[in-house]
Amino acid sequence: MEQKFRYLTAGESHGIKLTAIIEGLPSGLKIDRNFINNELRKRQSGYGRGARMKIETDTVEIISGVRLGKTTGGPVCIEIRNKDWENWKIPMSVDEIDFSNRELLKLVAEKSFTTVRPGHADYAGSIKYNLEDLRDVLERSSARKTAIEVAVGAIAKLLLKEFYITGFSHVIQIADVKAEILPPNYTLIKEAADHSELRCADDIATDLMKEKIDKAKAAGNTVGGKFEIIYGNLPIGLGSYVQADRTLDGKLAQAIMSIPAVKAVEIGKGVEAAELMGSQMHDEIYITKEKRVYRKTNNAGGIEGGMTNGEPIVIKGTMKPIPTLRTPLNTIDIRKKEEASAHFERSDACAVPACAIVAEARVACILADELLQKYGGDSLEEMKAHYER
Repeated sequence: MEQKFRYLTAGESHGIKLTAIIEGLPSGLKIDRNFINNELRKRQSGYGRGARMKIETDTVEIISGVRLGKTTGGPVCIEIRNKDWENWKIPMSVDEIDFSNRELLKLVAEKSFTTVRPGHADYAGSIKYNLEDLRDVLERSSARKTAIEVAVGAIAKLLLKEFYITGFSHVIQIADVKAEILPPNYTLIKEAADHSELRCADDIATDLMKEKIDKAKAAGNTVGGKFEIIYGNLPIGLGSYVQADRTLDGKLAQAIMSIPAVKAVEIGKGVEAAELMGSQMHDEIYITKEKRVYRKTNNAGGIEGGMTNGEPIVIKGTMKPIPTLRTPLNTIDIRKKEEASAHFERSDACAVPACAIVAEARVACILADELLQKYGGDSLEEMKAHYER
C-alpha cells in the first residue's frame, strides 16, 4: 500500500545544510517551530556527547508548504543549516575546483582519508559506489543526517497530538548497567527521563552509567546501550495482518533498525519472551460491567497480529558502541593496500540518549502514516471527521 506520510532527506555531515521534503500532510495542521526546535535540542543533549554538539545549535527553517502557521496541503520543505560548513567550504564544495592550485588541493587533501574505520560504512560503501576517498562515504552515512529526521518526526508528532497520541523515549541500559528502579507509570517515567542527562528514569543507575561513560572516554573508548520508546492512546487496528509488509511491528522494526549503530529491535517483552511460558506471555483480556475491554499486562507491547490492540506500543532498541575511537582500531588503507590505524574524526563516548530521540521520531513518522492510511483526508478537519466516525 502506498505511503501517505512520505519524506526524503538530503545533505551531508559537513555540507551546507540538511534538507527534507514531506508529502501527505493534510491542510490546516498547526506547525509549531518552537516544538520542532525543542526536539532538535533533545537530540543534541545527553551525557557523553562530543565536540560537534558544541559547534552546532540546530534550528529548523521552513521553506514551503506552511502559510501563516498552518500546512497548506502542499509538500513541506524544511532545512537545518550546518554551522560547521564555514570550515568546510573548499573540501565539501559542490563545484569543481582548480587542482593546479596547491592551496586548494591541500585543503581538500587534509579532509580526505583512505584508512577504513571498522564498524562504519566505509569499506562496503567504497566498493559499492566505487569511491577512492572515504570522505564521500562518511559524509552521507554519518549519523548527522538524523538531525533532519528528528525535525520530520516532530512534525509527525504535531499531527499525532491532534488525535491525543503522544509518546516518549527513555534509556534503560548503558554498557552493563541497567535501569532497575523505575517510577510506577509511564507519565512519571517520562517526567524523570526529561530531567535526566541520560534520559534515564533511575537516578541510581544514571550515576553508574555516567561512571561507565567517563571511564570509556578516558580510555579513548565508547559505550552503547538500550532505549525504550512508548506511545499511547492509539486506536485499535493500525497496521494489518493481510500482508507481511503491512504489519505495524515490521514497519517499526525496519524504521528503528536502520538508524546508524542500532543492532537489535524488540517489541514488548522482546527477547525475554523466549524464557516465558505461553500462560505467562500472552495478555489476558477482561471486560468491566460497563463493557470496557481492558488487560492487566502488556507483554505484547501493544501489537498483536501486526496491528495495534489498544494498549501502548512498547519498543526497545539496542545501540552498539560508536565505532569511531580515539584509540584507533586496526584496519587497512584502501589506497596503499596495507594495514593501518583507523581514521579518527570527532566522536561521542556515548550517544544512546540521542539515538532514543531519533527512534522516537521515526516511530512518530510510522504512526502518522498509519493514521493517514486509516483516517486520511485532504484537510485536518476532514481527517478528524473520519476519525470520529
